Amino acid sequence: MRLFAAVLPPEDVSNELAARVAGLRKLPGADGLRWTGRPGWHFTLAFYGEVDDDLVPDLSARLARAAHRTAPFPLAMRGGGQFGHGRALWAGAEGDVEAMRLLADRTEAAARKTGVPTGEHRRYKAHLTVARSRESVDAQPYLEALKDFRSRTWTVAELTLVRSSLPTSGVPGEQPRYETVGRWPLGAAG
Repeated sequence: MRLFAAVLPPEDVSNELAARVAGLRKLPGADGLRWTGRPGWHFTLAFYGEVDDDLVPDLSARLARAAHRTAPFPLAMRGGGQFGHGRALWAGAEGDVEAMRLLADRTEAAARKTGVPTGEHRRYKAHLTVARSRESVDAQPYLEALKDFRSRTWTVAELTLVRSSLPTSGVPGEQPRYETVGRWPLGAAG
């Protein structure tokens, strides 16, 4: 299965972001971007790719330990940014981003110890992707519109393992499907 570890924003915070994204989608050129659907909104901590079904129980046990060792922490969405000259447009994060980075490192280590290849280690950058493009785009109008965005602060109290199924129909605009495989409370949250 194609898996990743994530932090999922609460529904009301997703509603706040949805209101801002609705405005972004009205900007000139927005119809040329592939906008992510709300069911797919998440902060990826570690992307695992295709994981053999036999490894999932061990990975899950290690993720449970990683969650237990991480205290709940405050987080809010704030502002935005881009990767790859506008190929990915995202909402940023503020709050205890160091705790989130530590949790990301722990979820990556859980995969390595399980035997799941994680690829090249990169310094974690908390972001929630809202749109993608196959080609470079001028992201400045979107970044300007996101600059003053700030959601309410919530307490991250759970680590989630998510399975993603990529679209297979070939229908333009079809979104990946996401299914929660496991959830573990952080530290004292459980």
